[in-house]
Amino acid sequence: MKNHHRSVKVLRRGDLAKLTGCNLETIRYYENIGVMPEPPRSSKNYRVYDDRHVARLRFIMRARELGFTLDEVRDLLALVDGGAQTCGEVQGLANAHLASVRAKIADLKRIEHVLSSTVAQCSGDDVPECPVIDALTEVA
Repeated sequence: MKNHHRSVKVLRRGDLAKLTGCNLETIRYYENIGVMPEPPRSSKNYRVYDDRHVARLRFIMRARELGFTLDEVRDLLALVDGGAQTCGEVQGLANAHLASVRAKIADLKRIEHVLSSTVAQCSGDDVPECPVIDALTEVA
């Protein structure tokens, strides 16, 4: 028979921050914008967090590490919170994000190429002429 009464470790915000590696101010911010739920309060009016808060914060942090915007994180959480998410819906959001990441990579490769060729034109000498400065002052 399963035990339906799991023990819940009660944490304060500082504990949550240490446990997850998330900055205290970031946790406050996530609460203020609604991606982290407002935690209940203890009898001494301290915010108390539990394993669900830890899991949610880790989800948010991992999504942010993967470059999801806060709006995209909110959309993912809405699917999860609704409890009726499908893999297809999540895949749709992830594919849209992946397309955005690929576009950024293409932009960065273009920037790298332009900078690399411009820097290669520099003599590095103590002269006033500089191809980098010239490239930056060109009218497109």
